[in-house]
Order: sequence, then structure tokens, then C-alpha cells
Amino acid sequence: MMLNYDAPLYRPPSEANSLIFQVTLGCSFNQCSFCDMYRSKEYSERTWDEVKGEIDMMAKIMPDTQRIFLADGDAINLSTEYMVKILEYIREKFSSIERISCYAMPMNLLRKTPEDLQKLHNAGLNMLYLGIESGSDIVLRKVTKGATSKTIIKACNKAKDVGFKLSCMVILGLGGKKYSKENAIETGKVISASKPDFVGALTLYLENGIKDEFITKWGGEFVRIDDNESLEELELLVSNINAENQIVFRANHGSNAYNIAGTFPQDKKEMLEKIGWLTKHPENARPEGLRGF
Repeated sequence: MMLNYDAPLYRPPSEANSLIFQVTLGCSFNQCSFCDMYRSKEYSERTWDEVKGEIDMMAKIMPDTQRIFLADGDAINLSTEYMVKILEYIREKFSSIERISCYAMPMNLLRKTPEDLQKLHNAGLNMLYLGIESGSDIVLRKVTKGATSKTIIKACNKAKDVGFKLSCMVILGLGGKKYSKENAIETGKVISASKPDFVGALTLYLENGIKDEFITKWGGEFVRIDDNESLEELELLVSNINAENQIVFRANHGSNAYNIAGTFPQDKKEMLEKIGWLTKHPENARPEGLRGF
């Protein structure tokens, strides 16, 4: 017998081999116009009996599990006491556990006190995945992110101060043609100030179910960037990341026209040189059929 997930189920690419427990269903915010991950669900929190039963079952089936991801999109929204109870029970039942992680929205991190976050970290929550999306306040407002550049930086620093590993996502093209430069430059500044351990850069991809809503919220002024502009945006983004800490950077998601990878600060020059080479060799772009709008 295995887990019966409430679909759709999402997890970060780096959690591909992790055991997943759905401690919440859906997203308590669920208003970001670029995201349709949980549009089909009403947010709810699963009961202790449900969660405990699944932990007990999987501890017998997969006792040597080393990594666990807590889904859906809002585990950090649980009360600190309940989350600590779950984390401590996971640690009790899985003796080989090395990492427990979950998604975290800036607003939910800010609602937690430093003491709350310290309790979660001490109980075994090691890593948080947070969507920066953009560093431009104009773009963040246009896409109904529910956060500003300042609150994103504050939330990230709050998590880092406690000791969490932080993996952040940003979206190329989220500002369209009009705000392409601002999106890249301001996002680079927010990454620099947020000091994440990992950053993944995606290119905007809209599922058919939310495409009209996204365009409508832009007031008809959104125009998608092309591959050349995407590369220009990536160059501006990399140029404006001035990291004091080490940041593992990846722009190799399937949505991207071009693949770039490296670690800041030591690989910044090399990444910019590769982008310069790709600018002269656009034939290396991923075929359009393997991507999407």
C-alpha cells in the first residue's frame, strides 16, 4: 500500500527522489496570476490522524528514507505547534532522515516570529523553497504576488538568520517586453540582498487555464519577450547578482530557451562569457516546441 495523493501534486525538481507527505492541500493565497498549480483545490490543513497514519505506513515501507518534502504549497502556514509535532514525529520514525523541506511564501514567513522559525528549524525543517519571481515592485503588483521586493528580502533574511537553507525561484519574462530590463535588474538586486543558497531561473510559461486572466490583469499591455530578449534579460540578471555568499545558480529549466549554470561569485564572469557566446550563436536555443507560452 502506498500514499494516495490528492492531485495535482507538485514538488521542486531537486525533490524528485524525496518522500512526499501532503500536510496541507492547496495554497492559502492562491492569487498569483502566473500560477495555476492549486487552482483546482480549496486550501485545507490535514488532520493529525491523517498525517500520522501516512507517516506510520511509509516508515514501515520506506524506513531508510533520507529526504522528505512536505506538500502542498503552504506547509509553513500551519501553526508552529502543529508543524513541530509533525517534524518531530518524522524524525522519530525515520532514523536515516537527512533533510525535510517545504515551500514557503514570504507572507507566511513574516507571520512567524523568529522564535517560531527557530522551533521549526530545531525540530528538523532544514530547507525552504521560496518564489521571488521578480524584484520589480511593478511586476510583483501586476502578477498579484502578494509581496514586495522589501518583504521578500525581509522574509528571506529572516529564514537565513535562523539557519535555513534557502532555494529561490525567479521568472524571466514575467514583466513582458515593457518591464524586461527592470525585471532583470531589480531581481538581481533582490537575490543579492536575500542571500539564498540556490537560485533557479525559469522562463514564464502560462497554462491555458490562466493565460486570459494573466493578460487581463496586465490591462492588455503584456507582450511576451522572444528568445533574444530572454537572453538579454538573463545577462542583465546575472550581471546584477553581486553575491557575498555562495549561490548555486541554474537557468536550465525546460521552459528556458538557453541553459546557464554556475556558482556565484566565482563563476559570474564565466556565465556572462557563455551568455555572450550564445548571443552570437542563437542556433543553440532549445526548440520552441519543447517550451511554451
